[in-house]
Amino acid sequence: MAKKTAVIDLGSNSVRMVIFERTSRYGFFICSEHKKKVRLGENAYNNNKILQEDAMLKAQKALLYFKEKAIKEKCRKIIVVGTSALRDAPNAKEFITRINKNVGLNIKCINGKTESFLGGLATLNLLSNIQNATTIDIGGGSTELCLIKDGKIIDCISLDLGTVRLKELYYDMKKFDALEQFIKETLLQIPKSFQNDNIIAIGGSLRALSNSIMKKNSYPLKMIHNFSYNFDKEKSYIEKIQNAKNLIDFNIKKDRFDTIKEGCIIFLNIAKNLRAKTIITSAVGVREGVFLSNIFHKHTKIKNETTDFSKFNANFPPNFNPSLKSLQDRFCVDYTDRSSYYANKIFEALLPIHKIDINYKKNLLNAAKLAHIGERINFYFANEHSAYMALNGLHFGFSHKEILLISTLLKANGKKINPLTIEHYKELLPNNHILIWFNFILSLARKLAKDTDENLNFELKNYTLYIYSSKKEIYFSKEEIKKISKPKLIILAFNQKN
Repeated sequence: MAKKTAVIDLGSNSVRMVIFERTSRYGFFICSEHKKKVRLGENAYNNNKILQEDAMLKAQKALLYFKEKAIKEKCRKIIVVGTSALRDAPNAKEFITRINKNVGLNIKCINGKTESFLGGLATLNLLSNIQNATTIDIGGGSTELCLIKDGKIIDCISLDLGTVRLKELYYDMKKFDALEQFIKETLLQIPKSFQNDNIIAIGGSLRALSNSIMKKNSYPLKMIHNFSYNFDKEKSYIEKIQNAKNLIDFNIKKDRFDTIKEGCIIFLNIAKNLRAKTIITSAVGVREGVFLSNIFHKHTKIKNETTDFSKFNANFPPNFNPSLKSLQDRFCVDYTDRSSYYANKIFEALLPIHKIDINYKKNLLNAAKLAHIGERINFYFANEHSAYMALNGLHFGFSHKEILLISTLLKANGKKINPLTIEHYKELLPNNHILIWFNFILSLARKLAKDTDENLNFELKNYTLYIYSSKKEIYFSKEEIKKISKPKLIILAFNQKN
């Protein structure tokens, strides 16, 4: 197993490298990310798609730099994929040979359907609870769409709509009527089956739009992955960005100034065509898809005529999350800790009075699994360390609401939650009833797990929770238990089993 893997995506606009570190078979996290804006497709689209010498030289230098970085970070494997600009270029083979000879890297040029599939594979596995959606991945040379239905990738297409392509062929030449006609004709290639309420936005241009919308709306989390918004509500704002003279007013980064308007026009047209309602932002795409296909041992060489994607689909095992597992692998002190086990039993025993939807329980159990990770930083204020690590480490597969709930519970650590400390995030947290009960259950489970590992039994009688032990006495600090903030009317009693 290659512990560290570098994946380099050689796009028409930028070259990016992501370094992944595996902590176990499927557990992993991102160590670092690097980007160079080399514009491999620059001046190619208006020169019969031929890669230009200046662009190739910039790409070569960037790839050499990335290789040196990967070696310094002790990567055992470096995977390089080339997308639109490379697959379109008549001199692509010469460039690939040149890089192999001068840099020592082998570039895999992938077709449009493979690129679309890899983006879909990443979002399906690393976003939160994706069942039915269509991905839109806008790049410099092309835009890829992937149809997801019932949690599986059904179809993939690639369109010749890219930000750099449109800039060079239409925007720079001020051929706006021709641009409108080109987009209109290209959209006819999208099957009606791709129409979807849920659209997953992939790529730098769409992340830039989501970031702008987040800041405009004062969204409480600085977390782009899994951020969603209503398309109809934000459509006019995106149109303003498309027609803006000063992009600084819209919190768009300067390195996006030259292509963001092309990104807007592509996105608006495709989203309207697909009848989009909700836009879900993805921070993952082709690079993560390449990495996942590698750890899933799936050889994703999809032909353009492929219609059956069933043999390429791959998922994590049921109830598995790579970010949660990675945090456990790196920071859990004791794998025999029974906090999660006790939390589950206490939740079930108290169900008749707390009446919390069973679907919330997984957040309680996940918080219990991470209850001790902060101790690896420092025993003192370990609960605050745990909360911070969960907030910033549960990147994949968790919604923003789930991440905040888990982090809030870890930080509370059985003490009464101060409403002022959560006011900023209130719209993303469940009601106080759930917070109070979960805080109590998690803290009680942690206290019990600290002093015993036996199979305790729990029974509710007349608002009293009886805890049964096979031992004559449960050796824990009853004074510590008393400190836990309890819901009203709950009484604790400790008995030996008959």
